[in-house]
Amino acid sequence: MKTTGINRRNFLFGAVSLGTLAAATPVRAFEMFGFSGNKEPKASHGKAESFPFELTDEEWRERLTPEQYKVLRSEGTERSCSSPLIDVEGPGKFYCVGCGHLLFATENKFYSDSGWPSFYQPYDEHSVGTSTDYKIGYARTEVHCANCGGHLGHIFEDGPPPTGLRYCINGVALEYVKDEEAGEKTK
Repeated sequence: MKTTGINRRNFLFGAVSLGTLAAATPVRAFEMFGFSGNKEPKASHGKAESFPFELTDEEWRERLTPEQYKVLRSEGTERSCSSPLIDVEGPGKFYCVGCGHLLFATENKFYSDSGWPSFYQPYDEHSVGTSTDYKIGYARTEVHCANCGGHLGHIFEDGPPPTGLRYCINGVALEYVKDEEAGEKTK
């Protein structure tokens, strides 16, 4: 009599297959889900590049608040709707809180109802860099400061014209300066 459904042979075959797959690629599987076995942040945040502005881990910890460090250096995410920068309007610029690099302008900002400050493009082509992030099990485009490599957020393809992109950025990673207050602030 033939039955449908799972039987002992199929169960054992599946378990052995999964076990073999896991044993063959454990490091990649752990990395894909955001586990590295190391509590400290990766030296280059998963990016195989160096950046013009670099500090030691100790110097970053002294320079940043614990929440800023979690986001910028450990690729964390601030709590949704917690940033006062979501509602910022008027002429101004957004700088990396870690190194002071110019990242975004209010003229490229829009309200996305996502819970984080959103922009449809960076200030210029030298403001940010990108890499691929697999932390939640699938590929996303991560955005980082082009000057220090600090994690800023992610890019999604649901933004307004002209780019159709949404740079979803952690507000804690940004310093906002009104244009009339900018004075000596430079890139």
